[in-house]
Amino acid sequence: MKTLIRKCLVSLGLVSGLLGVAYASAAPEADLQGKNVVLVHGAFADGSSWSKVIPILESKGLHVVAVQNPLTSLKDDAGATRRVIEQQTGPVILVGHSWAGAVITEAGDEDKVKALVYVAALAPDQGQSLNDMIKPYPAPAWTAELRKDSAGFLTLSDKAIAQDFATDVSPAEAKLLAATQGPWFAGCLDDKVTHAAWHDKASWMVVTDQDRMIDPRLQAAVGKQIGATIIKVDSSHVAMLSKPEQVAAAIIAAARSVK
Repeated sequence: MKTLIRKCLVSLGLVSGLLGVAYASAAPEADLQGKNVVLVHGAFADGSSWSKVIPILESKGLHVVAVQNPLTSLKDDAGATRRVIEQQTGPVILVGHSWAGAVITEAGDEDKVKALVYVAALAPDQGQSLNDMIKPYPAPAWTAELRKDSAGFLTLSDKAIAQDFATDVSPAEAKLLAATQGPWFAGCLDDKVTHAAWHDKASWMVVTDQDRMIDPRLQAAVGKQIGATIIKVDSSHVAMLSKPEQVAAAIIAAARSVK
C-alpha cells in the first residue's frame, strides 16, 4: 500500500510539473501585460480554490492575486478585497465566485477596477442581500446539510460537498475541499450591498449549467439583469476547479476588453 501511495504521489508530481512547464512556456500576450486579476473566493472555500486558474492567467502575462476572505461579513470581505485592489499598479479585473459575487459588487466601485467577472455567483443590487435574491426560490437540498457552530459560522457536510458543491471533481479532491473549507458566518446572507458596482463597470457572468448550489437559471437571469456578457460552462458550482481553462478564458476576455 505504501508503495502504491508513493507511486501515486510521484505521478501527481510529474503531471503538475508538466503542466507548470506548459504554462511557463506559453508566450505572454502584449495586450494583457500590465493588467491585474484579483480573484475573490466564495463561501466554504479559500484562495486556493483558484489554484488551477492562476497559472493559466499568469502564462498570458496577467498579474494575479487571490484574496483571502475572512468570511465574517460583507463589510469585512469587501474590506479585504479593497486592500488587495489598492496594492495593484494598473487596471484591475475583479473576479468573484459564489458568495464573492456580493463581495465584488460591493468592492468593485474602486477606480482601479475596470471589469467584473462573476463565476457561479449572484450580483445583488443596492440595498439587496443574498437572502433577498433567493427568497422567491425553493431551498436547494444542500441547505439541509448546513452545520452551524456556537459562533454562528456555517460549514457543509462531506455529503453536500461531494453531491452538491463539487460534483465533477475527483472523490479525493472533494474530500480535500470538505476538510479545508472556510466556515462562513450565517449573517452574511442578510448583509446588504451599499453600492452595486455592476451599474458602472462592464460585467461577465460565468453560468455553471450543472450547478446544485445556485440554480443556473437564476445565475443567467441575474446576468441578463445586470447586462453581463454571459458565458455558459458545463460544470458544477466549482467550475474554476473542474473547468479551469473555460473560467480562465472568460477572465481573459474581460481583461482584453480593458484599455
